[in-house]
Amino acid sequence: MIKKILLATSATLVAAPVAAQTEIEFWHAFTGRLGELVAEQVETFNASQSDYKVTATHKGNYSETLNAGIAAFRAGEQPDILMVFEIGTATMMAAKGAVKPVYEVMADAGAEFDSDAYIGSVKGYYTTNDGQMLSLPFNASTPVLWVNRDALSDAGIDPDVDLTTWEQVGDVLDQLKEAGHTCPLTTAWQSWVHLENLSAYHNVPFATQANGFAGLDTELTLNGPVQVAHIQAMGDWAKDGKFVYAGRRNEGGANFRSGECALFTESSAGYAGIKDEAEFEFEVRPLPYWSNVDGAPQNTIIGGASLWVMEGQTDEEYKGVAEFLNFLSSPEVQAKWHQDTGYLPITQAAADLTREQGFYEENPGTDVAVEQMTANEPTENSKGIRLGSFDQIRGVIDEELEAVWAGDKDAQAALDSAVTRGNELLRRFEQANR
Repeated sequence: MIKKILLATSATLVAAPVAAQTEIEFWHAFTGRLGELVAEQVETFNASQSDYKVTATHKGNYSETLNAGIAAFRAGEQPDILMVFEIGTATMMAAKGAVKPVYEVMADAGAEFDSDAYIGSVKGYYTTNDGQMLSLPFNASTPVLWVNRDALSDAGIDPDVDLTTWEQVGDVLDQLKEAGHTCPLTTAWQSWVHLENLSAYHNVPFATQANGFAGLDTELTLNGPVQVAHIQAMGDWAKDGKFVYAGRRNEGGANFRSGECALFTESSAGYAGIKDEAEFEFEVRPLPYWSNVDGAPQNTIIGGASLWVMEGQTDEEYKGVAEFLNFLSSPEVQAKWHQDTGYLPITQAAADLTREQGFYEENPGTDVAVEQMTANEPTENSKGIRLGSFDQIRGVIDEELEAVWAGDKDAQAALDSAVTRGNELLRRFEQANR
C-alpha cells in the first residue's frame, strides 16, 4: 500500500506543471565596465526571487538603443523596459500609446512607490509639471572636471592649484602649453558639457519656454553672450593647442585615461573607467564657471538615461517590471551603483547610506557631483532641457562647434547658425506633435 502511495505521489509530481518564470526584457546601451555592472544588477535581482527573470540586452549606443526601441514598438516586438538617454525624453513623451508611465505601472501593480524619495534635481527631468514620474531615473550623471595630478606636477604646477573658475583653468592651460604638454585639455560630450550645462550653471536659458518644459513652441537661445564668450575662449584654446578635440561622444576619455591629457571635462560617471584604467594620480573637481557672470555657479543638470516602460505587455510582466524598478531604486543597490560608477545616487537614502559607509571620506571628491547638483534649488534655466528632436539638434550643434575648433567660424557665427538650424527641427517636431 505504501509503495502504491509513493508511486502515485511520484506520478503526480512528475505530471504537475512547474510554474514558469515571467520574462522581463530590458534593453540598454552599456558596454565595458558599465555593461558588467548592469549584468551584475540583473543577476542579483534574478537570484533574489523566483517569479521573474530579467534578460538584459545591449542594443548599441544611446541613439541606437532609442531607435531600436521605436522600431520594435512599430513591429509589435517592444521590450518591457527601454533605456533612453535624457535628450530622448521629449520624444518618448510624444510617443502616444508607446509608453506606460512609471507611476501607472507602480499603481496598477500595487507596488510601494514614493516619488518624493528621489532627489529633486534628478527626478524633475522625468516628471510631468504636476510631479507624476514618467520614467525611472537610472544612470544620472553631471559633468565635472577630471584632473591628472601627475601631469600638473610634471609641468611644474602645484597639483592642488585652484581650478574653480575658467579664468584659472586658462592660466593653467598656458602653463601646461609652455611646459610642452601636448594635450592640456580635452572634453567628452561637447554640447552637453559646454553649452547645455554651461547655460544651466550660469543660470542663463538654453531655450525659451523654460528650456522646453513649458511647451513645444520653444526656440533656442544658446547664442547669448555667456555661451558665445565661453565657446570663443575654447576656440582660441583650440587654435593655440591648449584644447584638443577628440570627438562628439566620449572619445576624449581614452586620451585622459591613458595619461595623455591633463584636464578633462566629462561625466561624473567617468569614475568607473578612470579608476579601472588610469595609472596616474587623478582627482575630480567641480565644473569650472566664469567668475564674471552674476549668480554663477547655479547648478549643473543631469545627463545619462532613464528607464521607460513600454505599452503592450501583460499584467504579470508589469508586476515584474515594478518589482525590478523598486529593486534598482533600493538604497543598497543604488549606493553600490553610485560608488561603482560615479553616477548620482537617485535617492536621498542611497546618498545617505553612501556617506554612512564612509565612501566619500575614503574617496575624496566622489561627492562633488552630488553637491554640484544639490547646492542650489534649480531654476527654470537649470532644471534641465526637454526639447523635441534633441538628438538631431545636438548633431547640428556638434557640426557648428567643430567649425569653431577648426578655426572656420567664430563662436557667434557658429552659435547663430546652430540656433537657426535647430529651430527648424523644433518647428517640425511641434507640427508633428500638435
